[in-house]
Amino acid sequence: MAKESMKAREVKRAKMAAKYAGKRAALKEIVRTGDPVAAYEAAQKLQDLPYNANPIRQHNRCKLTGRPKGYIRMFGLSRIQFREMASQGLIPGVRKASW
Repeated sequence: MAKESMKAREVKRAKMAAKYAGKRAALKEIVRTGDPVAAYEAAQKLQDLPYNANPIRQHNRCKLTGRPKGYIRMFGLSRIQFREMASQGLIPGVRKASW
């Protein structure tokens, strides 16, 4: 199990990224297509946003345990939890392959 503080940090990052998503997109559009002076000012404003407002800082974690590694995106679980739940038949449409 991950520490509760690590899980809370990821939730905080997700909220902050959602909060600043529109502002970041507008500034990035100005940087991409605006004239050089406006682009420079927009880049400065973009750098002034909080670090955690950048969605790249988010890290996927298992919904059950909070494990950061071995994450399977399709199910939102770590490989360990996925295997246990699949073996127990708790994930619809998934069953253990055997021959």
